[in-house]
Amino acid sequence: MSKQITIGSRGSKLALLYAQKAKESIIKNTNLVNKDIFIKIITTVGDQVQDIRLSEVGGKGLFSSNLEKELQEKNIDIAVHALKDLPAIETKGLITNSFLKRNDPREILISKSKKKLKELNANSIVGTSSYRREFQIKKIRPDVNCKVIRGNVDTRIKKLKEGIYDAIILSYAGIKHLEYENEISEIFATEEMIPSAGQGIIAIQCREDDEEIISILKKINHNETYKRAYAERNILKVLEGDCETAIGAHSKINEDNITIEAELFSLDGSQRFYEKKTKKIDKFKEIGTEIGKILKIKSNNSYKR
Repeated sequence: MSKQITIGSRGSKLALLYAQKAKESIIKNTNLVNKDIFIKIITTVGDQVQDIRLSEVGGKGLFSSNLEKELQEKNIDIAVHALKDLPAIETKGLITNSFLKRNDPREILISKSKKKLKELNANSIVGTSSYRREFQIKKIRPDVNCKVIRGNVDTRIKKLKEGIYDAIILSYAGIKHLEYENEISEIFATEEMIPSAGQGIIAIQCREDDEEIISILKKINHNETYKRAYAERNILKVLEGDCETAIGAHSKINEDNITIEAELFSLDGSQRFYEKKTKKIDKFKEIGTEIGKILKIKSNNSYKR
């Protein structure tokens, strides 16, 4: 490298752990050393808005737009994102083609007295900021109340312990990285609660004309995760998925095959459209697009009735 590499990251404890993981992977797979790579903290609108759903103030892009702007203006060379927070349509001039090995994509419940979702009292308050999670919870426990919760993991656990909520739903990957596994009351199978597309994946973005950085990022890309990320995100591209669109998508690779199951909820959560498909692994891009189109047809037909 002709200069120091600057990695852009959100300032939360979890985001910085992800950025550090990306830095360590670059050091491990190249000739670069610690002093060659600098992590720059960038505040995003998503971090500043803490009391309402992201969909009400602009959607997923609130976590990525400031990082992307810094990339476009060449103030950073790499942006590190939690893939589930990154809009499916790539920003012009930027490319997201490198992914670290996927972390556990499952959802978890943290509750008072270590109660599982089915053991919660009627009318218990469950905290989540996601429509998808809310509708999935209601499918299992229609008698509980879902209430918006925002903030980083520490803040959410603190609110639970203060008695504002009876339980909260979070991603396993974040809890694991922050070493809060002892707080977990229940881990949901991906079949029971289909995660957000790309959940558990750390994505690394750069400028599409920065050949030097692209060649470095190719060395740290995890091939299986790359295929799963593309497959799941192609569903979102068809459905134009964002925070207000309740979509779950999860893929598995078994030898030469890739299987995806996905669900789309109606805007009020009353209807669920589901699809599962398996194809040969070389069709990883097509399978997501196909599933997205099927779900779109199913939901459109439902609205026409």
